[in-house]
Amino acid sequence: MMFKVTVVSVVLIAVGLACLRRHMAGVRYNNTTTRLDGKTVLITGANTGIGKETAIDLAKRGARVILACRDLDKAKTAADDIKKRTGNENIIIKRLDLASLKSINIFAGDINANEKKLDILINNAGIMRCPYWKTENGFEMQFGVNHLGHFLLTNLLLDLIKKSVPSRIITVSSLAHEKGTINFDDIYSEKSYHPETSYSQSKLANVLFSRELAKRLEGTGVTTYSLHPGLINTELKRHWEKESMVLKIFFSIGQYFVKTPEEGAQTTIYCAVDETLTKESGKYYSDCAEKTPSNEALDDGVSNKLWTLSEQMVGLNNGNT
Repeated sequence: MMFKVTVVSVVLIAVGLACLRRHMAGVRYNNTTTRLDGKTVLITGANTGIGKETAIDLAKRGARVILACRDLDKAKTAADDIKKRTGNENIIIKRLDLASLKSINIFAGDINANEKKLDILINNAGIMRCPYWKTENGFEMQFGVNHLGHFLLTNLLLDLIKKSVPSRIITVSSLAHEKGTINFDDIYSEKSYHPETSYSQSKLANVLFSRELAKRLEGTGVTTYSLHPGLINTELKRHWEKESMVLKIFFSIGQYFVKTPEEGAQTTIYCAVDETLTKESGKYYSDCAEKTPSNEALDDGVSNKLWTLSEQMVGLNNGNT
């Protein structure tokens, strides 16, 4: 009898774990028919993780995909793999370091000079819960890369994006934004720093930026979206694992239950492709559906103040987009 109970218990545990894995995988975007032939897509941080998986999907749809990456060797390896897996040879690699305003300006100048159109910009690259590092220009690394780098990049490419309407701007945020607040009194994190607090602030800034951008682009034909991709097993967690042995053990065990990069890319793909979103802008998505972000993410006063401060920090003198 005890043997039978044990077998039943094992089966129940196995079924429970299988259900958990299925739940954590999230919603899959099942539209595989929409084509992007003739469209140009730019994805930051596309050499690995959900950025690469997004590039693979959009390349399969016929898009011309520009991989904007800091490491050109890794970008070339990724581009070769994408070409092989999709049969699409129209995969371009260009160097972009979002921790350097100089690099962003050079990159944007190159794109504006050599690209006739930019239909979809996906602000995907990011850094998560790193030690206290500063960017080349002295910004706290997570806020500098995750928000300010993409803020400047988007603004510098905005005229080209406007010429390509209907066009889309997608910014990958996180559920972590719900714990965030914009610390205007210590935006450089010089008075105090905690990796999680800074990460949450940067992800809140992503949502605020997308919403404010939508207001400023109203009526132009350019739409914007921010999103939470889910808890994913990617290189993004590399700093997080170093914080404690408990987290290292958690990720060692939990990696079998969190999303794969391919599963994590589904909402990004949805925001880039789905035709029902043509009339939507400034909204926040998760699991291929609209979700309500945090109260602070909906604060127009905070979004406008952050925009003005961001302009000053990155050297954009024009107050209008």
